[in-house]
Amino acid sequence: METINFLITGVGGQGTVLASEIMAAVGFAAGYDVKKSDLLGLSVRGGAVLSHVRWGEIVYSPIVPEGRVDYLIAFEELEALRHLGQVKSTGTILMNQQKIFPVLVSSGLAEYPTDEVIEESLRKTSKNVHEIPAVELALKVGNSKVLNIVLLGAISALFNIDPKIWEEVIKERVPKKYVDLNIKAFNEGRNWMKGE
Repeated sequence: METINFLITGVGGQGTVLASEIMAAVGFAAGYDVKKSDLLGLSVRGGAVLSHVRWGEIVYSPIVPEGRVDYLIAFEELEALRHLGQVKSTGTILMNQQKIFPVLVSSGLAEYPTDEVIEESLRKTSKNVHEIPAVELALKVGNSKVLNIVLLGAISALFNIDPKIWEEVIKERVPKKYVDLNIKAFNEGRNWMKGE
């Protein structure tokens, strides 16, 4: 069983750490050995967040080796670009279609990459790119904050793991009053990916 390497990247406040916890728990429930590591930016809300999750028969380190990412899950477009160098040529990229301007951009000291630059960079890196309107799909079920669960629903469609396992893990990790909303978000992302 080869180790499957995930890199989850986004901006503080988007739910990336919860997503990495769910990914790790799903891997464990599916019978893998799992290791995970979260790296938080200088400010939790607004700073960069990067999570490594690894599933395998025996996983020794929580950190994905350089250039060995099988699945990049990017919650924001610039964060996707920052980590493209880590993705294998056979890797898969799932990117939320959302721009969050860093302070340098909003203050006029730097420019955000154009859509053309983003698109070209993604396509140069991998043939397996999924640009997901996660915020739009999250709003469809009632709350933009569940975009993280929409993205997990999307990636779940790429694995032969019973969706009930994903749903059980989500139920265990979100507040009870938001369980239904999160399950709807998961299914919205999963259905979007299956219909892509």
